[in-house]
Amino acid sequence: MLTTFTGAASKVALFDGNPGASGTSNPSSVTTKQTVTWTTPASAATSASNTPTWASWAGTNGETVTDVGFFDSSSDFLDSIQLSSSVQMFTGWTLELATVSVSFTPAS
Repeated sequence: MLTTFTGAASKVALFDGNPGASGTSNPSSVTTKQTVTWTTPASAATSASNTPTWASWAGTNGETVTDVGFFDSSSDFLDSIQLSSSVQMFTGWTLELATVSVSFTPAS
């Protein structure tokens, strides 16, 4: 399952709330999707092997980013996760996703 997800999920976008089932709710004022690459899944987990970065914030000053959404190369929404800590962004700041980890718990 992770191999399928990481094989498809090549872009990550920011949201200021839950993106919803189709990934269209609560988009950030910064709509640029950044590339995300993944390590080889092992033990039902994987993490990004790069650091997706949004440099020199030009979105809404004071916006709070709470979630990220994953998209394939055709911009089809795949899934989202809530950040472990929300981030309030201000003009000129840089946002880096230093650690992005995904895991699945197999059904018993």
